[in-house]
Parts: sequence; C-alpha cells; structure tokens
Amino acid sequence: MKNLTELFGENVFSMKCLSEVTYKSLMATIKTGKSLDARIADEVAEAMKEWAVSKGATHYTHWFQPLTGSTAEKHDSFIVPDGEGSVVCKFSGAELTQGEPDASSFPSGGLRATFEARGYTGWDPSSPAFIKDDTLCIPTVFVGYHGEALDKKTPLLRSMKALGTQADRMAKLFGIPIKQKAYATLGAEQEYFLIDRAFYNVRLDLQQTGRTLFGIKPAKHQQMEDHYFGAIKTRVRLFMQELDAELWKMGVPSKTRHNEVAPAQFEMAPIYEELNLSVDHNMIAMEVMRKTAEKHGLVCLLHEKPFAGVNGSGKHNNWSLCGPDGKNWLSPGDNPHSNALFLTMICALMKAVDTHADILRATVATAGNDHRLGANEAPPAIISVFLGDQLTDIIDQIEKGGAKSSKTGGQISLGVDTLPALPRGNTDRNRTSPFAFTGNKFEFRAVGSDQSCAGSNVALNTIVAEALDEICTKLEADVKAGRNFNESLQKILAGIIEKHKRILYNGDNYTEEWAKEAEKRGLPNVKKTPDALKAFNTEKAKKLFSKYGVLSEKELHSRFEIYNETYDKMIEIEAGVTLTMAKTMFIPSAVRAQAELAGSIKAVAGSAMTGAAASLEAISSETENLYKAISVLEKTHGADKLIDAMGKVRTSVDALEKMVPKDIWPVPVYAEMLFMM
Repeated sequence: MKNLTELFGENVFSMKCLSEVTYKSLMATIKTGKSLDARIADEVAEAMKEWAVSKGATHYTHWFQPLTGSTAEKHDSFIVPDGEGSVVCKFSGAELTQGEPDASSFPSGGLRATFEARGYTGWDPSSPAFIKDDTLCIPTVFVGYHGEALDKKTPLLRSMKALGTQADRMAKLFGIPIKQKAYATLGAEQEYFLIDRAFYNVRLDLQQTGRTLFGIKPAKHQQMEDHYFGAIKTRVRLFMQELDAELWKMGVPSKTRHNEVAPAQFEMAPIYEELNLSVDHNMIAMEVMRKTAEKHGLVCLLHEKPFAGVNGSGKHNNWSLCGPDGKNWLSPGDNPHSNALFLTMICALMKAVDTHADILRATVATAGNDHRLGANEAPPAIISVFLGDQLTDIIDQIEKGGAKSSKTGGQISLGVDTLPALPRGNTDRNRTSPFAFTGNKFEFRAVGSDQSCAGSNVALNTIVAEALDEICTKLEADVKAGRNFNESLQKILAGIIEKHKRILYNGDNYTEEWAKEAEKRGLPNVKKTPDALKAFNTEKAKKLFSKYGVLSEKELHSRFEIYNETYDKMIEIEAGVTLTMAKTMFIPSAVRAQAELAGSIKAVAGSAMTGAAASLEAISSETENLYKAISVLEKTHGADKLIDAMGKVRTSVDALEKMVPKDIWPVPVYAEMLFMM
C-alpha cells in the first residue's frame, strides 16, 4: 500500500490544478459563500475531465441525495463523436454545473406529480468531486422545476447559511472580526455489524428488511462485556484495513476503528469536518462499507437493530460551530465562567433544544430506530441536555446573578509513582444522554445508523439559528438604547436559564425515575415514529423553517408525507416477509420435526420415550399457535396492529427454535451469525 499521505485523497479532484484566477474565484465561493462565477465552469470541467480520464474514469455523474435516504447517480460517458468515425472525450461547464435527471420516480411528498418529470441537479462546489470505480462523481443538489428541494443537501446548505448569518451578527456584537464564513462542523461516528455472507444469503428477513424478524439470544451474547474494544479478529481487521484505504483515497478522514458492545458489532469514527462535507463523506462511507464487506465474504448490516436482545447501532452526531473568526465557539477555554461567547452558545443550545425537542426527536424517527431508542444501549426518546458538573454549576451561578468561578477538572491520581497523573476533562461523558456536551462539541446520540445525518443537522442548525437570532435581537436593541452590554447579556442568559433549565439532566437517562421526572418537567416522551413525525406538521415547525428559508411549508409537509409513507411501507414489507418465512420455512420445519419425533416414538415404545412424547406435544402445540398467529397476521392492516401481529408470530417461531433439532431448523441462528466470522 502507498504511503498514507500519498494515498489520502488520491481519488479526489484537487483545485490546485486550476489557473490562479479560477482557483481564487472558486475558493472564494467555498470559503465566503460568494456566488459562483459561471465563467470559470468550462475551465473547471475540462480540468476535472482530464484528471478523471487519467485515473481511468470513463463516465461522470451528478451524485445527489434524494429523499429516499440514500444516494442516486445517473452515469454519462465522456465520449462525443468526432464526425470521422471516432470519438473524443469532452465535458463542458454546462454539464458540470447542471443536470436534468427524471424527478418523477423519486419520493416528493406531493411536491411533484408523476407526469411532471423534470428535476435539476446543481453542482455543489463546496464538496469536492471524487472518483468511484470508473466514474467521476460530482456532488450536487436536487431540485424541482420551480426550485423546490427534492433532496437532503439543499435544505442542509440553506440551514448552514441561516446559522452563519446569525453567527455573524453575534460576532459583531462581541467585537469579533469576521474573517471567513461561519460554519457548523460534524464528526459522524458510524456503528455497524458484520456477518458471514453465507448466513445472509439464507436469511430472507435480513435481505429484505435489514434485520432479523426471528431469532433468540444465544446463551452467551454481550453480557460478559468482552467484545467492546477487544482484540479485532483477523478477518475483520483485513476488512477494516481495506475500508480505511478506500475511504482515505476518497478523502474521507477515517480515524478510529474498534469492536463495539455487541458481538459482531464495530465502529468507524472520522475526524471532524465542515458539516456539508462530513454528511457527504458519511454517505460515501456507508456505501464503501457495504462494497468492501462483499470483497471479504461478509455483509455489512447498517440497520439500527439487526439482532434483538443485543445492542443496536447508532450514528453519534458530534456538532459544533466554527465562528467567522475561525475558532470553535463551543470550546470553553481555561476559564469557562469568564468566556461570555461560549456561555452564550451554551444557553442558545439549551433554548433551542428545549423549544424544539419535538422536532429533534422527529428527525430520528424511523421504523428501525424505534427498536433502538429507549433500550439500554441508546438514549431514550426523551430529549434532554447533559452539561456535566462544571458547566451546570456555572449555569446555576449565571441564573443567580453571574458566574464568578469554575469547578476545575483537576487530575486523576493513578496511585502508581511511575505513571503520570492524567488531566481530568471539564465534563464526564454521559453515554445515556441524547444531547451531551463532550468538551468542545455536542453529541446528538439518537441518529440511527442507517440514516443520513442531514435531517438532524438541518434541524439543529435552524433551531440554533433561531435562538441566536432572538438573543442578538435583544442585545442589539439594548446596545442601541445605550445599555451596558455585559449587564444586558447577563440578564438575557439568566432569563434563558430560568425558562429552559428543565432540559438539563446529568443523571442516568435509562432509569424509570428519569422518565417520571421528565414527565413532571413537561418534557415529551414520544416512543413511536408516527407520533414523533407529527412535529413536522405543526404551526411551530412551519414558522421556524420558513422564517429562515430552510424549508417552505410545502417542502416541510412533503417530508412529513414521505417519512410517514416510508414507515408504513417498511412495516408492510416486514409483515410480508414474516408471513413468507413463517409459512414456507418455519411451519414445514416444525411439521418435519414432529413427523421424525413421532416416528422415533413409534419405533421405540416404552417409558423411555415419555420425554419424547412430551416434546412432541410441545412442538405440536406451538405449531398450532403459529398457525393461528399467521392467520391473524394475514387479516391484519395498519402499522400498529401489524407490529403486534408480527410479534405474536415471532413469539411462536422463537419458541420452536428452542425445540426443533438444529439440522432441521431452516435458518442460521444468532449464535452462528454473531460469533462465526
């Protein structure tokens, strides 16, 4: 393998090959938000084409992120007939900047009629082009004929602009020089499972739904806590090694790899980047994970809960704000109590999350994530904020009249003279909190492993923009009226804390005591996706997203319609697969087991077969229960009722798994899939 520094980004287009004038113009667009100069498009396109062809690319595509939650691409070759029976390779600025894929077959939630097919893709120069296989991929937005957002990138870019506008206002109030465009940063940790492809190939449920609809926990699963951060198996390490190499080639800064809590579960964590680029890189990472697993005879499972009874997978969304001064505004410094801007950001986030907890919850509402949220592996559906002892103490001081001191982290004494004392962080890590401050960023832990990070960050950017807007408006009015800035700020922050401190919780979010306490505080606890998605259909949400130009009412309603429809379709698919497997796999196996056991009893008469007769009776009884459960499921309609009916089918099948001989059981069991790799 090449030297890492040579390998990194080798399949990413570098703008350094452009002329100085074009390079400066394009960088100004990326760094300051300046409008793209259309006159440079031809030069950029020609340079991209020459580079891509030299790397073996034969096609180009506008790579976009429709509302399916995945990515989309239509490949066009570079070839153009030369009029003399041959071809030349061409790629124009017009082809770079705009494409026209058929928009009628993508979900639009009523934004487009089926007969209105026209949609446009537009080049996003802030995310670099890259080569995947033999194709030059150009990151783009995807919009309809009238400019309506049909994708996840367009509202993300809009939300980033809204956040940047408010950050600039805040900078001016604090006397901070504006040197660049303010932007949010993201580090998206990605959890996933790996299983042997041979097992996957005979599990219709995994193939069709991404999760096992049947199966019991093996005697040993994760209870020994020996898989987390354990030594990585050779086969998995080889997969991870190739995964890192492929990601590095495409400019994805994969940093950390390790075993996760459940057997066969793992994690990849990248270095933090500008948010839009990080979202693109996470979408690339999920695709590369699946492809790389295939090369190693494995399957990468990105469903939030592929196996019942063990930990599911999430995507920890680590968010921060880089101000127009180029500094992280969530970095507290040595004395956080005296860092007025930092404390303003903390209060803005408290206000934002408390005001719009329902919207944040809605962004992580999926059929898959419903199985994970609230279990002892992921944050509950109750949205709360963890600040840690030091920051909570400062917040309390501000509410009472002003912060004058900070609890220091101090050092951790190890009790061994030869070992150095370890500096203690300014906050512990609360792994049970859905929205936790972790030193210089907030970690939103509720995003599902198979989700795009775009939706949650659209919401997060927008609600923080609103909070900063309201703070700035009050401060600007006070400054204009001649009031003391620091006194005004103190009063504003104290008011925010008094109103929104109910959102703060530093304890164990898994406990029943917290659920009761949250209810007393008036915090919502929405456990099911259909109920959570209602937050997108409220007047509050419509006003929020339209005010900041992130989503119009029509665009927001389209998401509400699409996500509800996606949920219903997923439940219907799971119900269909449940029926198919139960009728064509488990019933025949149970009947065969009964026949073989009955034959053995008949062949060997006497008291020695009393136990076998009892086993036969148990299998027969449970098979009859399964027939009844299947009959009920076949007649059931509606997501909630289907989930309940599927659960009863699973109960009978899982009971039979404990009784039917292994050589008769038709599918690999959990013990095989989780441990045989």
